[in-house]
Amino acid sequence: MSGDIQEDYSDNHIRTILGEVKSIAVIGASAKNTRPSYFVVKYLLSKGYDVIPVNPGHAGREMCGAMTFASLEAIDRPVDMVDIFRNSAAVTLIVKEALKLSSLPKVIWMQLTIRNEEAARLAQDAGMKVIMNRCPKIEYARLCGEIGWAGVRSGVLSSKKPKLNKGFQSFGIVTRD
Repeated sequence: MSGDIQEDYSDNHIRTILGEVKSIAVIGASAKNTRPSYFVVKYLLSKGYDVIPVNPGHAGREMCGAMTFASLEAIDRPVDMVDIFRNSAAVTLIVKEALKLSSLPKVIWMQLTIRNEEAARLAQDAGMKVIMNRCPKIEYARLCGEIGWAGVRSGVLSSKKPKLNKGFQSFGIVTRD
């Protein structure tokens, strides 16, 4: 990480973003139910978000019950967050497209392994919050305790279920900020 582009986000920062946004455009959403972007669309819809899949090859058709659009500018309503499932090199063009919208998104969110500091600076300079190299589905589930037992909170994923001792045990959310 260089400059003032943040990539170490506190739980409170992530929690605030996920609590504030209501509509999420998922750029690169796939209609294939084996793709991570499909799972993210389906999961976020199940949590009450207005999820707007963006995929030019699937535009005009439903994905998980939500209408798919060809581009950000084709969306018929304001978008609070743009979740990007495209490679890092494509992010600058996506942010520039978002900057042309009449109502700017509050958040630009780049999925796991996706980082683009130039795009992040453009978004931040326009007043948007930026998250890089994170998944909103994983963060939401982690913060509400749905996947806390899997070791995600510790930063170490494991296929082994934690050893349970006698008595009541909770695998719920742990606040450490």
